[in-house]
Amino acid sequence: MRIGIASDHAGFALKNQMKKALTKLGHSVVDYGASTLAPKDDYPDFVAPLARGVAGKKVRRGIAICGSGVGACIAANKVNGVRAALVSDYFSAHQGVEDDDMNVICFGAQVINFSLAMDLTNAFIKARFINNNNHVRRLAKVARLEQHSK
Repeated sequence: MRIGIASDHAGFALKNQMKKALTKLGHSVVDYGASTLAPKDDYPDFVAPLARGVAGKKVRRGIAICGSGVGACIAANKVNGVRAALVSDYFSAHQGVEDDDMNVICFGAQVINFSLAMDLTNAFIKARFINNNNHVRRLAKVARLEQHSK
């Protein structure tokens, strides 16, 4: 799978570990930055291009990382077509895709470790949208919210 990944300075080490592991698993990983550890960088500068890459179908799924994961999630969700969630448990990692067609998973590098991040990422990557009437109806309402916020 073609996966995008981005982080600020707080998520830099976790991003690099995950990128290496995902590549080793056979995924094509597009790194949207940060490319160097710069303590004064800002997560929107890296998460926004990742989110645009997901929305524009340049990558199938995205992983956004900052210190808590909250800022990365907020920034990603500002891009129409992105459905990002801050995840720290296995159920939400797959259920967010199955029910809500989540396409960006967000992590807090100061909240979870590499092992858990990879377990959650694997669940996220393997999950597929169920596409039943209830879920489609709800996503159509979300899409209308995006259109009205322009």
